[in-house]
Amino acid sequence: MTEPAPLSIDTALNTVLVGECAAMLDRLPEASVDAVFADPPYNLQLEGELRRPNDSVVNGVVDGWDRFASFKDYDDFTRRWLSAVRRVLKPGGTLWVIGTYHNIYRVGALVQDLGFWMLNDITWRKTNPMPNFRGRRFANAHETLIWCARERGTAHTFNHAAMKALNDDKQMRSDWVLPVCTGAERLKVDGHKAHPTQKPEALLHRVLLASTVRGDVVLDPFFGTGTTGAVAKRLGRRWIGIERDPSYAELARRRIAAVVEADDDALAVTRSKSEEVRIPFGRVVELGLLKPGTVLYDHRGAARAKVRADGTLVSDSATGSIHSVGAHVQQASACNGWSYWHFKDGGTLKPIDVLREQLRAELAAAG
Repeated sequence: MTEPAPLSIDTALNTVLVGECAAMLDRLPEASVDAVFADPPYNLQLEGELRRPNDSVVNGVVDGWDRFASFKDYDDFTRRWLSAVRRVLKPGGTLWVIGTYHNIYRVGALVQDLGFWMLNDITWRKTNPMPNFRGRRFANAHETLIWCARERGTAHTFNHAAMKALNDDKQMRSDWVLPVCTGAERLKVDGHKAHPTQKPEALLHRVLLASTVRGDVVLDPFFGTGTTGAVAKRLGRRWIGIERDPSYAELARRRIAAVVEADDDALAVTRSKSEEVRIPFGRVVELGLLKPGTVLYDHRGAARAKVRADGTLVSDSATGSIHSVGAHVQQASACNGWSYWHFKDGGTLKPIDVLREQLRAELAAAG
């Protein structure tokens, strides 16, 4: 039997490839993908119908793709697609896998066995979970995401400052409270759910904003109705979907075609301070944005220090950098002089940090 022809990354980009995930992954170039989001079969192993208290049938996952004869079969399937994913990931790439208690622990063990390096496990706590109708267990109100690097010791993308900004300027934790997919976002065919496990776009927005940058290639080997591709396109990422069901693939194509990519300004995200160009205070002085002899103040206009020609400050009792003099006048162990010290501009006190940002903007404009 003739082996299927390899696919170039350019051929695969922004398309839905129809076929079995591991076999299709084998056709992609090695180390060609920046991030993978995988929502594999959960192996729910439901027996019989699940009914609500009013005797109506719950529309659960009863599709053939979610059924495996044994745990061994499921593990073999998982090991196969994880190995294929690891091959196509770039050395600094990362993998996200989502699941429930039915499968996530088996997946997690295989992830580690294959050499991936765990970064986080995320608890997605659903604001509107399905209740436990039989009343013999706790309601299953969360799913778990595993986030891991392709291998230990490689640099990976994590947009920490953007996640902090998304979380009202607080460091984002590993427990995410988000609703399940409902309403207009839920795709339907003839009045019924098009896919039983469609994920909310809010979840993928957070995943991709955290771990990718504009232009990255994001691959989803269990594409379903295309949530990953829709969010990737909106955020300016390139995407590849693999889906074995042609009807799901066609729904995904139509859905993604209607998505409009955000413009350049909207796609820019907050950068961490460590990523920004370092501007010494002396640069502000030598360019004349603050002249030697300029008096600086704290935000109340009380503490004072004078700018010297070499970019240091002098106060009544100390001489040194903007940081050390700021700490001294406050009797503190440390100080961010950029935010502490202010200059007068038309009678208004402004933090000297605005001058640093002005220089950064000029440098960016100059390339």
